[in-house]
Amino acid sequence: MGERFALRNAGLDWFEVRSFEDLKARIEDVDVLLCSGLWRNELIPAAPRLAFIQSISAGTDQYSRDALGAAGIRVASAQGVNECAVAEHAIALILAMARQIPQARDNQNAKKWRGMIGDISKREDELGGKTLLIVGMGRIGSRLATIAKAFDMRVIAIRRDPSKGAGAADKVVGEDHLLGMLPQADFVALTCPLTRETENLIDAKVLAAMRPSAYLVNVARGKVVNEPALVEALTQKRIAGAALDCVWDEPLPAASPLWGATNALITPHTAGETRRYEDNVIDLLLENLERLWRGETELRNQFV
Repeated sequence: MGERFALRNAGLDWFEVRSFEDLKARIEDVDVLLCSGLWRNELIPAAPRLAFIQSISAGTDQYSRDALGAAGIRVASAQGVNECAVAEHAIALILAMARQIPQARDNQNAKKWRGMIGDISKREDELGGKTLLIVGMGRIGSRLATIAKAFDMRVIAIRRDPSKGAGAADKVVGEDHLLGMLPQADFVALTCPLTRETENLIDAKVLAAMRPSAYLVNVARGKVVNEPALVEALTQKRIAGAALDCVWDEPLPAASPLWGATNALITPHTAGETRRYEDNVIDLLLENLERLWRGETELRNQFV
């Protein structure tokens, strides 16, 4: 991020830290902070000059709205910066599961040429005609719906406020209809934020309502899924598989049973990490700084 910011020649004094200890040591000198994973709310009392935090992630659960608001610190998320990237990653995971790409890679490593499969139910599949259930129809979910329609998928969606429209989806309903929609879905994609309402949203009851042939795809936050319940569902083959870009504890501990789940595909929370990401975030930061300097009351993506 620092290298990309230096190329902007913004005329601002800046420095970069790469650890929480270094951030804590220098936070008292900071007026504007660009960060995400390093943030801790305990830093607030040690940051008398801090006026604005530009988060580099769309997720905001690490920021205490009450504490930051009381301190007069404004905060904006990076919502929308990675909507295309995350939606594309989600469709890549869906394709990987349908086309059995992980198994092909395993066979390649084993120098095994797999022959034709007589059992039709165990072959690779096509997306056309399949039903995708998207949980969370914000920017990422809406973009995913558009991409999925290009594959001739039927798209149904869960949205906190269905009155905001279905977008590219064929049907959108409220959160209280989740259990009723699950039996229709061949793929369930999570693109919702982590909130009190969505934490452990995908629990044993929800997993049991999925088709045994269905796949779970999580590009939201790890804690949206009850991980022990998911491990049990995968182990018992109660669902066909799961493709996860996020988990409870990151990095995923070596002892996690998810590593050994043959019907799971794991990517290390990289859905939004593209070659353009830093520049997209810096564009948002500079726009918000301009708004601050003009004395505007609202920043782009401001939530505190």
